[in-house]
Order: sequence, then C-alpha cells, then structure tokens
Amino acid sequence: MAGNPSVVVFDIGNVLIQWDPRHLYRDIFDGDETLMESFLAEVCTPAWNLEQDRGRPWAEAVATLAAEFPDCAELIRAFDERWMEMVPDVVPGTPEILEELKERGVPVYAITNFSADKFVLSRERYPFLGGFDGIVVSGEVGLVKPDHAIFHRLFDGFGVRPSESLFIDDSEANIRAAAELGMHTHQFAGAARLRSELEKFAFL
Repeated sequence: MAGNPSVVVFDIGNVLIQWDPRHLYRDIFDGDETLMESFLAEVCTPAWNLEQDRGRPWAEAVATLAAEFPDCAELIRAFDERWMEMVPDVVPGTPEILEELKERGVPVYAITNFSADKFVLSRERYPFLGGFDGIVVSGEVGLVKPDHAIFHRLFDGFGVRPSESLFIDDSEANIRAAAELGMHTHQFAGAARLRSELEKFAFL
C-alpha cells in the first residue's frame, strides 16, 4: 500500500490488556486442563461469549446457558461474576507504546470486541483505556469484528480514513477484514515487533 499511515487504531484484548477465561477457570478446575478445556469448548464457548460482545445482557446470557446446562450453573455464573479474573494484567510494553504515540501527537483510536459493562470495569482498572481520540466498543454498537460494519462506525463516526490508518489486532480474521477495507495492518505478536512496525512508519 502506497504512503505511510498517520493514524493508529488499536484492538484492546490481548493487545493492550490480557484476556483469557483460562486465567479464571484454571483455578476453578484446580489445574485440570482437560476438564477446563472441555467446559470452554462445550459450555462457555467463544461463540456464546461473542454474543455478549455483540450486546446481549449478561443476565440473559447466563440464565439461558444455565438452563441448558443446569449442572454447570455455578461455573457459568463465574464467567460473569468473576470476569475480571480473566484480565490479570496489561500486555507487557504495549500501554507504554500507546502513551508514546499520544505524547508525539499521533491520533489513536480503538475498535474492540467487548461487552459494554465489562469495558466499563476494565477502563476503571486501566485508566489509559479512556485516553483514545475515539473508540468503538462492539457491545455498545451491536456489531463485532470482523464485520466490516464495525470498522465503518470508526470511519464515519470519527472521520478516520482507512488508507491513512494502521490497524493493530491479534486476530487474523480481523486483520484480513481491515485490509479488505484498505487499512494498513499489523497482526500483533508482542510489543517488540509492534514497536519495529511503528518505527518503520515513523510513528516512533
């Protein structure tokens, strides 16, 4: 793609803050990896969780799934009630990169698959999540990546031009969608590689 981008667009989960239900359920299942993986593959699945990212209320999600798997009701409730235990810390090095970009006057935005109420909790714990020039939270708009429509919420809502933006995400599907829309892209695999990419584009 010709030309250097002038805007940086971040994903949040596993780019700026860590998120994995295994951080919680490894403790609940007392280290039994087989039982934990079975539960996460068959009960609290990624597809089920994605609907909360799309805006489904947690109370409805938990009640519906607990009715389907009554023997797992307590485990299902933990996904909601102990959600913050799935977020043990920031991703090392990336929040510092975000701050450097802001100090240099680079416009920084975010598009994130995140339930609306859990994003509020995360922003309280990690105040830097409130420092973007604009953010599109999937749970607030009823759309999830990699749907092109959620990217257009950023473009149309904040005047971001795809060809002038660098999109950072850990998901290959999301990266592919962004590239289809004309964005520069970087599939996140650690802060060191991201820093090199940003230096290549003269952001840092």
